[in-house]
Amino acid sequence: MPPHDDLRTIDGDVHVSPRYLAAATATGDPALAPLLDLGWDLEHDDLGNAYVHAPDRTVRLGYLPEGEDDGLWRINAYRDAFGPPTWGVCFNDSCPTEFVRALTTALAEAYEQGPDAYLAAPDSRSADREPFLAAAPLINRGWQLERPSGGVLAIRSPDGLAGLEFTTGRLDPQAELTSRDARWQLWAGTSIDRPAWYATASTNTPVALLRAVTECVSDPAPLPRWREETYSYIQGMARLTSILPPVPPAPTPLDVQRIASRRSAVLPASSVPRWSTTSRPALRGPRR
Repeated sequence: MPPHDDLRTIDGDVHVSPRYLAAATATGDPALAPLLDLGWDLEHDDLGNAYVHAPDRTVRLGYLPEGEDDGLWRINAYRDAFGPPTWGVCFNDSCPTEFVRALTTALAEAYEQGPDAYLAAPDSRSADREPFLAAAPLINRGWQLERPSGGVLAIRSPDGLAGLEFTTGRLDPQAELTSRDARWQLWAGTSIDRPAWYATASTNTPVALLRAVTECVSDPAPLPRWREETYSYIQGMARLTSILPPVPPAPTPLDVQRIASRRSAVLPASSVPRWSTTSRPALRGPRR
């Protein structure tokens, strides 16, 4: 159990390991919070979808439970609020909410720094924008780099149940924003063709945002879930470990007094009539 977990506040009764074999939680509020905390606008449509906008409308997030496909989260950034997106990220409806929150937290920090941060495209000539930096957390935690094949560079988790793919060569910018044919694809399950969950990111997505997600995905700490909510983890693959109940608080003086009042005496008290002048017989001691 991670030492930072407070058992009294954990939202779950089991830990899911490894964390990339968890799935989405019932609510997306934790992933929206970093942007709403900045005072971004929140709107809803008649279907129940939610939309969050930066004040200048250069970053937009859609939480789309009633969308046209399984892309639950769509985040786009714009150099011109009325122009096409500069970059786009999508998380499908089964992706662990914690991974989305990792990106929105990094996005909130980048937005506070300005366009040079949240619109910073990867650049192999830049030490801090080198695309491979996005994959470094995975490599550092034991994920294996596979031999390139068909213009795709793949990295696989030690158990083979999660992976990251980076596609080289030219891609259709529109297709990157509307399909899984994107520069980056992160997934879990037994096959990238039929993943348990996936996330995609287009070519110009800032490396700092991608790295925040891969840091979170590869974190060895498990994620809390409820055992009965079987949709929130990948059955048959994830390891579930029961979360111990909280340690009961120390009894107060009043608790001790109440317990003492209910406890029967070990030996009955002997009585001597008040009018008697006879002293009690001495208790027999142990033989010597």
